[in-house]
Amino acid sequence: MVVGEMVEKRDLMVIGGGPGGYHAALRAAQLGKQVTLIEQGEIGGACLNEGCIPSKILTHFASEFRKQGHLQKMGMVMGEASIDLAKLKSFREEKIKGLRAGVEGLLRSRGVEVINGTASFLSENRIGIESGHQFSLFEFKQAIVAIGGKMVYPPGISMESPFVLTEREALTMTEIPEGLIVSGHDYVAIEIAAAYAALGSTVTLLMEGRLPFDQSIEREMKRILKKQKVSVVTEVKIMSVSDDGGVEVDYESSAGTRQVNGTHLVLCGKSEADLSRAGLDRLPLECEGGKIKVDGEGRTSIPGVWAIGDVTPGPGLAIKAIKEGKVAAGAIAGDKGEVDLEWLPAIVQMDPPVACAGWSEEEAENRGYEVVCSEYPFRANGFAGLKEETDGMIKIVSEKGTSLILGIHMIGSGAVELISAGVLGLEMAARAEDFTFPLYPHPSSNEALMEAVEELTGHAVHLQRRRKKAVQ
Repeated sequence: MVVGEMVEKRDLMVIGGGPGGYHAALRAAQLGKQVTLIEQGEIGGACLNEGCIPSKILTHFASEFRKQGHLQKMGMVMGEASIDLAKLKSFREEKIKGLRAGVEGLLRSRGVEVINGTASFLSENRIGIESGHQFSLFEFKQAIVAIGGKMVYPPGISMESPFVLTEREALTMTEIPEGLIVSGHDYVAIEIAAAYAALGSTVTLLMEGRLPFDQSIEREMKRILKKQKVSVVTEVKIMSVSDDGGVEVDYESSAGTRQVNGTHLVLCGKSEADLSRAGLDRLPLECEGGKIKVDGEGRTSIPGVWAIGDVTPGPGLAIKAIKEGKVAAGAIAGDKGEVDLEWLPAIVQMDPPVACAGWSEEEAENRGYEVVCSEYPFRANGFAGLKEETDGMIKIVSEKGTSLILGIHMIGSGAVELISAGVLGLEMAARAEDFTFPLYPHPSSNEALMEAVEELTGHAVHLQRRRKKAVQ
């Protein structure tokens, strides 16, 4: 130590103010801990400021824009609608600022000390924080690493072209692109493609693999996207990209080598852990697959150092980071908890949205289950009919003989809200009767879930069936 060096002592330090970090800080403060939260950028992290919230503003805007015809049909008189992206930008900035201020207010109200600066581990129990020209040294009892990940893009493609955008840049475009090519591997690419198609772009979606859902949902997604004039190509490998006043993309798929042209290309990256940040490479942390190995409550191999979010194994999702943050904070305060990602819901905020939890039919069979499945179309639901939102379906995967629910897969209006009932049922090891016994609001989309489960035994009331001819 340098003579005269001042070391400040802290109880719990949380490095990173994204969704995982600020939830951890708030939960620990609720449980009586003195908490210091360090964030080098804006509170809320990439999710609130650049990713989750901006993307959902775009998808919500596109969904509302698509409803014009239905509203006019009902009798709502309006002039010809147009798109003002400058106003959308102002709306987006206002909402982000408001949400961020709300989180900052919560942190203040809980007595969480917030330091704006760049944190770096100096040893297993010391952190240095650089803020402008000031450097401070802290000694901690416990620390939670919540620094998020870094976005990695396909090699060999120049990101300097004005016609090649990242997924976050695509959320803030100042004009609707005439011909948009979206390349990606998950829900982000699908959401961007569907949103801009609704706003008038001609869209080609190049997916690295299959659409990552049960095959029945995948088929319905492809049908709906085709109806919305999104050209979908799956299991794609991009060979080259050239730009000269637009973009040309050469790619390989099961159909062979093809070329697609457009005005812009959006490349959706993958979130990976960057263990060179925050001085993590100075610590003897046990890792697996390039990420920090943790137990079910977030403990690392170093006593007193915890890790959550994108730096730990599993998908780079805010919902995962939030759960891990709460569990780690609780464990530090003496509570018992566990992070179990088995029934993690998968969501796509396209129109209509996709929401799935549990195992697909194929996954259940691969795990050794003999399954019974049902499919229930939203067109059979009266509430969906009056809203003219009849695209989509619900698929239930259950175990034959026991009616244990193994998976619930939806695409349709209200699916994101409905899936919470499905997640709860999966967590409680529900059987079909646990879904069909309760009373459901009428009329509502909820009844579609009930009838999808009833259809496991062929008892969905609102599905038409061919009447069997009487035997003479």
